[in-house]
Parts: sequence; structure tokens; C-alpha cells
Amino acid sequence: MSIYLTGTLWVAASVTGGVIIGYLVRRYGLDEGRRANNDAAGQAFTIVGGLHAVIVAFALISLFDAAGSVRTEADREAQGLVDITWAAHALPEPAHTEIPRLAREYAETVAGAEWPRLREGAPVPDQGWTELARMRKTIEETEIPPDNDWLTDQKTEAAHRLTDLYRQRQARLDAVRDNNIGLVVWFVLIAGSVIFVLLPNLFGGTKQVTHIIIVSALAATTTLLLFAIYQLQNPFAGGAKVGPDAFEHVTARLA
Repeated sequence: MSIYLTGTLWVAASVTGGVIIGYLVRRYGLDEGRRANNDAAGQAFTIVGGLHAVIVAFALISLFDAAGSVRTEADREAQGLVDITWAAHALPEPAHTEIPRLAREYAETVAGAEWPRLREGAPVPDQGWTELARMRKTIEETEIPPDNDWLTDQKTEAAHRLTDLYRQRQARLDAVRDNNIGLVVWFVLIAGSVIFVLLPNLFGGTKQVTHIIIVSALAATTTLLLFAIYQLQNPFAGGAKVGPDAFEHVTARLA
């Protein structure tokens, strides 16, 4: 289902709930003392709304920044494959031939096998780790003449690039787990949203239609924010949707 259609359904459901609640409160609720309670209700609404806004803003900003970091690290990981390949071109066998082949296979594994699993939030296979381990072993087994400092530097550079690649890969795999805000935070967000939307029903003095519009608008806005948080939880799917484009480009360049 389209993300826009899903978001529209979320908002439509919340607006419907707001209309029903606002109508029932005005139709069957007690009006006694509601005008006199506006000051007290206004203070409570301000406090609850402020606290809720802080929590929602913190969740949204942290998830948005995390999605941007995942995209940046994925690009660096893909570029690291190219850097290792360039360093390996100057090395003797077996690194000269094996490293470019393993780098291409790794890029294909990430784009074809790992990315669909990351979108689902499922564990990825160990094939990528195996290919990196084979790269490391190939670099270690490549013998450099003892008097050739330039080749020694190239081998050291390839080893350093591979170490960076290990770290970038681990950060990418941890992104789904680290971005999961957890059931406790979801409970706070949902419960706070419900309280925030229900509080305006304590106010008096507005017409029924105006009251319903206010409650519905608050419900729609709050639901949109919750929907955004939900979509940003997994940076490989939903609204964030970091794709494997960088690895696909690497595969084409190394072909």
C-alpha cells in the first residue's frame, strides 16, 4: 500500500474519532461550569501540549538524523569498496585479481540479498561477513618484496580501508535495531496524543461545529506526527527508504 494512502487512512481515522468524540461531548456532556473551567483547563492543556511536543520533536529529530547518517554511511561503505579495489590493482597476486572480484560480489550481496532483509527488519545472512573475511585473508596472503616501500604502503592502505568497511557495515546492520524507539516510548507517544486531543473537550464557550473542528484538527495533526515517527523507524523502508543505489553503482563500475 502507498505510503500516502496509508497516511491518509491514519488521518481519516483520527479525524473521524475526533468528530465522534467532539459531537458526543457536546451532545451528551454536562455544560455546567465549563466556561468557568477554561483557565484551569487552559493551563493543563499548555503543560500537556508542551511536554508532548518535546517528546514528539525529540523522536522525530533523532530518527530523521539517524536516517541521514545511514545514507551517508552506506555511501561511504560503497566508496570503500572502490578504494580497496584501486589499492589492490597495484598489488601482486592474489590480491590484484581476487580483491576486485570479492568487492563486486560483496556489493551484489548487499544490494540483492541484504537490502530486502533490512527493509523487513529481519536478520541478514552471513555471506557479506564471509566475503569481507576472504578479502582480509587475501590481503594478508599477498606477499610484498621487502624492499618495495610503495607496495607495502598500498597493502597497508587496503587493510585500513577494509577495517573501515567492517565498521561501516556493522553500523548499517545496527541501524534497524538502534532506530527502534521501543514499546515504552510508543506508549508515551500514543497516550500523550490521546490526552492532548481529549483535553480541549473541557473548554467551554465555543459553538459545537467550532469545537468539533478544533478537536479534529488536533487529532489529524497529532496523527500525522505519529505516522512520521512510525515511517522513520526503519531507515531502509517507509518514508526514509535508504536504497542500495550506491552498491548498485559500485557493481556497475567494478563489472
